[in-house]
Amino acid sequence: MNRIDIRENGLYLVIDVEESGLTHLMHFGSVPYDEKNVAYDVYDRKYFTLVEVMLTGNNRPGERFGNKVEIMSPGDRLVYVSHTDTRNDMGRKLTVTQKDPETGVEVVSHIQFVKDLPVIRSWTEVCNKSGEDQGLEYVSSFNYNGIMKEGVQPYDQKLSVRVPHNSWFREMQWVEHDAQSLGLTQTMRTPVSRSSRAAHFTNAGNWSSKEYLPMGFIENLETGNNLFFQIEHNGSWHWEVADHPGQLYLSISGPNEVYHHFWKNLRPGDVFTSVPVAIGSTADDFDGAMDVLTEYRRVIRRPNADNEKLPIIFNDYMNCLFGDPTTEKEIPLIDAAAEMGAEYYCIDCGWYAEGNWWDGVGEWLPCDKRFPGGLKALLDYIRSKGMVPGLWLEIEVMGINCPKVAKTDDSWYFMRHGKRVAERSRFQLDFRSPAVQAHADEVIDRLVKDYGVGYIKMDYNIEPGVGTETGADSFGDGLLQHERAYLAWLDRVFARYPDLVIENCSSGSMRMDYAMLSRHSIQSTSDNENYANYASIAANAPATLTPEQAAVWSYPLREGDREEVVFNMVNALLLRIHQSGHLAEISPDRKALVKEAFDLYKVIRADIREAVPFWPLGMSAFKDEWVCMGLKNGKKSYVAVWRRNSHEDIVSLPIDHLVGAEAKVTCIYPSYHDAPYSFSKNTGLLTVQLPERLSARLFMIEE
Repeated sequence: MNRIDIRENGLYLVIDVEESGLTHLMHFGSVPYDEKNVAYDVYDRKYFTLVEVMLTGNNRPGERFGNKVEIMSPGDRLVYVSHTDTRNDMGRKLTVTQKDPETGVEVVSHIQFVKDLPVIRSWTEVCNKSGEDQGLEYVSSFNYNGIMKEGVQPYDQKLSVRVPHNSWFREMQWVEHDAQSLGLTQTMRTPVSRSSRAAHFTNAGNWSSKEYLPMGFIENLETGNNLFFQIEHNGSWHWEVADHPGQLYLSISGPNEVYHHFWKNLRPGDVFTSVPVAIGSTADDFDGAMDVLTEYRRVIRRPNADNEKLPIIFNDYMNCLFGDPTTEKEIPLIDAAAEMGAEYYCIDCGWYAEGNWWDGVGEWLPCDKRFPGGLKALLDYIRSKGMVPGLWLEIEVMGINCPKVAKTDDSWYFMRHGKRVAERSRFQLDFRSPAVQAHADEVIDRLVKDYGVGYIKMDYNIEPGVGTETGADSFGDGLLQHERAYLAWLDRVFARYPDLVIENCSSGSMRMDYAMLSRHSIQSTSDNENYANYASIAANAPATLTPEQAAVWSYPLREGDREEVVFNMVNALLLRIHQSGHLAEISPDRKALVKEAFDLYKVIRADIREAVPFWPLGMSAFKDEWVCMGLKNGKKSYVAVWRRNSHEDIVSLPIDHLVGAEAKVTCIYPSYHDAPYSFSKNTGLLTVQLPERLSARLFMIEE
């Protein structure tokens, strides 16, 4: 038996190659490999497959149960061909090539280590080197059996799986599961123990995060080591944890046939590449794992000035104009935003139509009746006030009553069963179409060149389903092709306009993934209109994306008090300020609090762009009466704390990394803080008293 044994960046990876050629991923994690933890015979070793692949017509062995993505063929019989171990700009790179002796199909596993971080990026290529067509039903991007093998307890006593639920208005809500709540109770402690149950989490369609975020966190509670991951794809994906004989496995993939109507016909010579996933492991807790993901996300992200400068954005939509802009309404808001110190000003939806516009969008021409003197004159006025002008856009759709529909044909749109896919009175444009790409380019070029737009809020408000049949082997194949074409189109836009800021928005955060966020510099985190609820979304956001990419609405109400303004501003102060609300109509003292927050943000944002998050009270749920999130950067930490209708006015916040530290604590917002606090060096506890049932404060701690 030959062994590939890699130790890199605190990660340990072991791949065994049997004399028969069968290849097994025996270990991946933050602790060294101990063979005593896998003391099974040869019969059981075969289940530690490096990759799972299912080709149409191949016999699946009898050990398989249900729809679990395990024991697939030819995945179960792939044999080793070769491997390479090289280095590139990102770090060490391992590739392992296997071949199916029956079909001749070749499978290449790519494992990219990331410099100085305990993370790999993993994807798979399936190459049809046979002389006949092969139908691909499933291929894993990462597959690892034995995720709970360390320790002596049964896996169902030590498994913890944290899943981030996501929904419109209820974004980024993490739920922790044990084996029993997932249906993974271990009934027999034998090497052949298995069931038909899989705890699977999946997304079908173009909204990649409409039910779950494409990520997860798995912890061995006995040993303290973990696995964490994100799926870097803007469409259909799947991951599951389930029992293999004697063990639990984790398998992560893009679309497959069972869950996503995906099937790909590989002709001789064709190569299919799976979606990339990032997987890491530490001996740290959840906060430490998210710190690693934060740094990794910065590595893979497109370099851009927006994430260096973190400019303040005013957008006229939320709890403000709500998609009904006119010159008359905008001028006071522009003046107020400029007075506060905003640096971008975005006119949201409605600028292209006089009345009801939902089903008529697609031409993206300004409505002159809304803007006497023209839209360009208003955008020039924004620029004269020292702000960069922006506009809302939804480039991926065309309303069913858009005049331009008559000038198009079916090749522009998603098609299923011979009919155009219509969703919420819009057609889904197919970005594989050269005509669609030309249309989208013309719109972007016009806005940038003719109107001087420097910011685009790119929204996307439909879910067109499993895909399209045009030019595809299956609906899911068509969807995947479209999604990759859309990403390629985005790349070309940023190549033409590297300083253009395009906000990623999909009814808030219905497409929050790092296929999109490796390109976009900023992401809408929610459409939630309740500032008290938004605290939970804001606090949890840095687990999903870097703080400097997380746009959080702050919208002081027309009628309110100063604590309401402060609460709103604290929501955004450690992330990206996405200001809205009727700033021109609030009282001078409340307006001064907005300006104070803006001025403070311009001082601390240089720390935010390099900081990593921590959560003294854990991840927040909407029912929580106290919410807390912090950022740390070197010897400086920031802590935001919110009180939400708690009967108790005092909370103690454990700041673990400051236990034993000589630290200076300052309430930096608001300046009138009126909130007693103390810090204990011995315990690392920051104790805060907040005055009102709905109130918030921001602290800076310097070591």
